Amino acid sequence: MTYLISVLLGIIEGLTEFLPISSTAHLRIAQDFLGLDLGNGYWKMYSVVIQLGAILSVLVIFGRRLLGYLKTFPRGPKEGGGKHNLLTHPLSLVMITFVTTAIPAYLLSKKIEDALESVFVIALALIIGGIVMWLVDALLTRPTTTTVEKMSPFQAVWIGLVQILSAVFPGTSRSMSTIVAGQMTGMSRSAALDFSFMVSLPVMFAATGYSLLKSLKDFEDPAFIPANFNANPWIVLAIGFVVSFFVALFVNRWFLRWVRNHGFAPFAIYRLVLGGALLTWLKLAGN
Repeated sequence: MTYLISVLLGIIEGLTEFLPISSTAHLRIAQDFLGLDLGNGYWKMYSVVIQLGAILSVLVIFGRRLLGYLKTFPRGPKEGGGKHNLLTHPLSLVMITFVTTAIPAYLLSKKIEDALESVFVIALALIIGGIVMWLVDALLTRPTTTTVEKMSPFQAVWIGLVQILSAVFPGTSRSMSTIVAGQMTGMSRSAALDFSFMVSLPVMFAATGYSLLKSLKDFEDPAFIPANFNANPWIVLAIGFVVSFFVALFVNRWFLRWVRNHGFAPFAIYRLVLGGALLTWLKLAGN
């Protein structure tokens, strides 16, 4: 049964990590319904491992493009006119966003952990984020920045600042905040979406790496693994990692193609429905 749970959670993570609907919210809900102990160190570690699997799918999809950026640093690729510098190169912009987000998120890490426990906070973040995403996508239809190569340092800093919201308020969604922030500064859907995937690599590798190192220190503690755990803990981790990677690889390729032509409205509606359902569930449960 534990192996099946690992497959299910891996699918959920792969489906939701890069869609603007919050993977944290879906894992939190799934773990509640499955009766898992969210406070247990092992399941926290498991969540980090399957997230890492989803992140690696981005390297497969964008690896060639990122390698091209490395080869042309700092002048930049031909698509951008080869006129970039140390501050305006796409890789520099990714790191600017990363630093802008990472430092405040680290300092607020305790508040982040507290917010993770609140389904009410997640529900509100889903609803508010859905409304904002829908309005921005519907109203800002004349982009001035059509590719990542044309981005400015200001846009990178702004996206980093908005991403802090997704770190502090689970349910906001890192990809949603990146896309919305980009569109607010004149980026097209395509450019905002591409940058969302690229900036996820340093942000999420740092976050997952930090969390994983903390978890591994406690792995030998007998209390680390739940008492009723009936499976090999390493195999459970491996199953979740592999499932998450392949599901994310398929979903992300579809998502990149689909959004360019159809926009984000369906995802905004989904967020509103899910957030409303969570609030209703809390009310019925008396919480």
